[in-house]
Amino acid sequence: MITHIVQLQFKDSISPDRVQEVCSHLVSLKDKCLHPTSQTPYIRSFRAGKQNSPEGINNGITHVFVMEFESEEDREYYLNKDPEHLSFVKGLGGVLEKVQVVDFTNGVF
Repeated sequence: MITHIVQLQFKDSISPDRVQEVCSHLVSLKDKCLHPTSQTPYIRSFRAGKQNSPEGINNGITHVFVMEFESEEDREYYLNKDPEHLSFVKGLGGVLEKVQVVDFTNGVF
């Protein structure tokens, strides 16, 4: 299982409605991204929310999305070929100040 974490900071000029629209679209990928062979959703789990840590070291990150993929192949398809994901990324032009993405396999150091 591969955990894929996407952290976003929206530009200050972006309206709250547009922020909500982007977040909702990203969350919808859980159901819209279909495996190329089975044509069924392949994102195994999806959690998301607005940053609320009291530590003050979020470095501007405001929204976090955590998804899990069964395999490296599924993650690679999502990142490089899935038309729903690629369309989402293409539509992000001009709304983000910062994006940070980290992936990990549990227990592998």
